[in-house]
Amino acid sequence: MDLNLTEEQIMLRDSAKEFLAIECPRSLVRDMENSESGHDKDLWEKMADLGWMGLVLPEDYGGIGMTFQDMSIILEEMGAYLLPGPYFSTVVLCGQAIRDFGSESQKSEYLNQVATGEIVMALAMTETSGSYDANTTRMTFELDGDEFILNGTKMFVLDGQSADYFLVLARSKVEGGISDGETAFFIVDANASGIKSTPLHVMGIDKQSRVEFESVRIPQSNLVGEIGCGGEIAERLIVWGGIGKCLEAIGGAQVAMDMAVDYVKRRPAFGKRVGNFQVIQHYCANMLKDLETSRNLVYQAAWLISEDRYDDPKIYIAKAWINGAYRRITTLAHQCHGGISTIKEMDLHLYYKKAMINESLFGDTRFHWDRVSNYIDI
Repeated sequence: MDLNLTEEQIMLRDSAKEFLAIECPRSLVRDMENSESGHDKDLWEKMADLGWMGLVLPEDYGGIGMTFQDMSIILEEMGAYLLPGPYFSTVVLCGQAIRDFGSESQKSEYLNQVATGEIVMALAMTETSGSYDANTTRMTFELDGDEFILNGTKMFVLDGQSADYFLVLARSKVEGGISDGETAFFIVDANASGIKSTPLHVMGIDKQSRVEFESVRIPQSNLVGEIGCGGEIAERLIVWGGIGKCLEAIGGAQVAMDMAVDYVKRRPAFGKRVGNFQVIQHYCANMLKDLETSRNLVYQAAWLISEDRYDDPKIYIAKAWINGAYRRITTLAHQCHGGISTIKEMDLHLYYKKAMINESLFGDTRFHWDRVSNYIDI
């Protein structure tokens, strides 16, 4: 396992940092937090021009053909700059799912459009419970002639308001009861008859929606993979989404710690710098400990994904650990600042809210520790 960056990866990191520093200032983040769509179309087009949309997509479908480990470099920088918008939903989740499980016709139709930034896709997987376990799915599908009919409601759909297409998890409708049906994923046009999307008011900059499907008809060709493999695809999405959010957390945690350290070096109190007080020094040391532990775990996880080692428990350990670590780091950064960091004019609260939201996305801490315990047969 070599976690050192190659020369090409260093260039990718530096170019991403330079681009986001110019194109994604915190003023834009604040504007997008208050907007309906949550993303800037001009920025989206510039990212597409850089090739970011097709980074992990095959060259045959307009992509660059790089690995998850390569994309992890950009995701970390996106977390540092709090990049708003549907990159995560479109590329990290839906794009990779179609790449690995879609038919040739689906890849040709959708991946080329993803790679050029022409379409936005959103994952409609969770329901009212917020669970990412495919077995909890209540939304149904049934075959009627050469079409599927979808009925049900999805909650907490990231970027649902911006989506041109949804990747939807549903369960076959059978007489024995909904829980007996087989699960599957479908590509659904967001403008199809019977779909209603309603914004949810949530903490943080990530836009989420409630999406209702009432007798929505889609062609059989929109089935991703096979009926019955919904659980397999869902597990893969949990890994991509969970580690993707961990990478964002690493970038954000680094910025939060840097803010705190810079502040305590300058802020005077009782005739000395705040950073001279032992308790503050302990806070900074604990932030660094959490950050470097998290960095090591998530870099290993990103490498494992790139090597197709999805069965390694280190992936779930990373998400379980970083869920709490990002929150602890941003909390200690607030304590180093004192009350001033809680005002809206300061940026630190943006990272704290991001930490709180990320903790629940793609499985909370207990969800991932349960998966680790399954590996060691407890």
